[in-house]
Amino acid sequence: MFLEKLKSLNEQFKEVEAKLGDSSVVTKQDEYRELTKQHSYLLPLSEKYIQYSKLLTEIKDAEELKKSDDAEIKEMASAEYDDLVKKKDLIESEIKVLLIPPDPHENKNIILEIRAGTGGDEAALFVGDLYRMYTRFAERNGWKHEVIDSNPTGLGGYKEVVFEVNGDRVWRYYKFERGAHRVQRVPETEASGRVHTSAVTVAVLPEAQEVDLEIKMDELRIDTYRASGAGGQHVNKTDSAIRITHLPTGLVVACQDERSQIKNRAKAFKVLRAKLYEQKVLEHEKMLSDERKAQVGTGDRSEKIRTYNFPQNRITDHRIGYSVYNISEVMDGDLAELVNKLIEADTQAKLKADKV
Repeated sequence: MFLEKLKSLNEQFKEVEAKLGDSSVVTKQDEYRELTKQHSYLLPLSEKYIQYSKLLTEIKDAEELKKSDDAEIKEMASAEYDDLVKKKDLIESEIKVLLIPPDPHENKNIILEIRAGTGGDEAALFVGDLYRMYTRFAERNGWKHEVIDSNPTGLGGYKEVVFEVNGDRVWRYYKFERGAHRVQRVPETEASGRVHTSAVTVAVLPEAQEVDLEIKMDELRIDTYRASGAGGQHVNKTDSAIRITHLPTGLVVACQDERSQIKNRAKAFKVLRAKLYEQKVLEHEKMLSDERKAQVGTGDRSEKIRTYNFPQNRITDHRIGYSVYNISEVMDGDLAELVNKLIEADTQAKLKADKV
């Protein structure tokens, strides 16, 4: 059954490759985009199928040689057989991982929203800390980031900050950040040295394109207003800030980060499209409850996913029960260890659920 599945996927790969070789397909952007996604998924599986088939033939030949009357040949064949079986087990494990269907958002850029929750000024300061952590992580990986909207506080924190990250497979490395982040530390303003607990929420939205979602203009209310807050004297001179309300859902997005009303409008539309797309995706995922249970976390921003304990120099991810003890390095963007552990746990959960 395992081999038959690989054989079928290899045939699909040949069909996809043949279609991509058709010059007329290049002009059909949607079809071409879908075929390239399929090709990217099927290519490594096709390569593994060829290796696996060859390996099975070699194992069969070694089995025959093990029956030889020649003691020397029999001994050599037995040793080769054992080595080939180990290789077979290894390649089967690799194939099972490759068989996991690709995340539909794998190649999308993302929009992150970080909002202060319980904890007052301390929560707002931690929003700023997480914003710095995520942007430093982006810089370490060569990804670009840009603020879409922010609501700074007087003490250097943020009530909320919304920004985008663009780069290769950024969704893969940020998607597990969705949820509530709890911080335990002594605030700078705390004279008695007591540890305070506060929380912020993080939402990670895959950036939606027009082909993913249609927004009807007659379902929108667009308001302009005068920007306020940090950003220079210009913010109070023109009605450059934009607020868009999606009437059917009641979703409201705003952007005042740019001097230009046109740029703010474009950014606000980007956030609105991502939010509506997220709703569409979540509705679909609710129908696939078993699949959601197989993943690390649900994406619900009320779910407490991680605690940052500064006095103990410890960060604990509650979903996988994993802790690291290098809080200053992580807050400076060194998220690789945590992220890779989450990806590994998610992969194992999917393998267990799928039973390839």
